[in-house]
Amino acid sequence: QVQLVESGGGLVQAGGSLRLSCAASGSIVSINTMGWYRQAPGKQRELVAAITGGGSTDYLDSVKGRFTISRDNAKNTVYLQMNSLKPEDTAVYYCNADVLPLFSPRAHDYWGQGTQVTVSS
Repeated sequence: QVQLVESGGGLVQAGGSLRLSCAASGSIVSINTMGWYRQAPGKQRELVAAITGGGSTDYLDSVKGRFTISRDNAKNTVYLQMNSLKPEDTAVYYCNADVLPLFSPRAHDYWGQGTQVTVSS
């Protein structure tokens, strides 16, 4: 069984910073792309940032230059450094990973439980 556990959310004032972490655990052979999504009340879930196993990254236009995604493959962990936070960044942030589990012929999509990020003005 594979689990993703997130940490690092909270309440911060506009202009502040937060760092999210997501650790994958369980019987894992390899992890391909890892990413962060967010969902604000009344809105659809959207991709914020993603990073491939080789380190290539992609970002939502509205967070470019403010957020940085990174990963530690030895720890099966992905991070999201969020700087210059804005009230419109308020949402529940979800970790996602494309994981090849042990004894499985193919990779599966896994999600974390979500962590609340609230940015006050």
